[in-house]
Amino acid sequence: MDVRVALGFGLPLGLGIAALGTALALGKAVAAAMEAMGRQPEASTKILINMVLGCALIEAVVIYVLVFCFTLSGKL
Repeated sequence: MDVRVALGFGLPLGLGIAALGTALALGKAVAAAMEAMGRQPEASTKILINMVLGCALIEAVVIYVLVFCFTLSGKL
């Protein structure tokens, strides 16, 4: 198998796996935050701030993978 063929299959597959993992993680984080806000409405501001920060860090993973894919796709 040629390196270009491996990159051609691996890059989109890796990006898809990273996007799927991020979607699952964001869904779980938002669901947990909504449940926490339902239990303690007085702490909703702190929960919301922490949830947004966590979501930004989770989404950074996909951005890193996307940049990595664009960098390696130049070798195709």
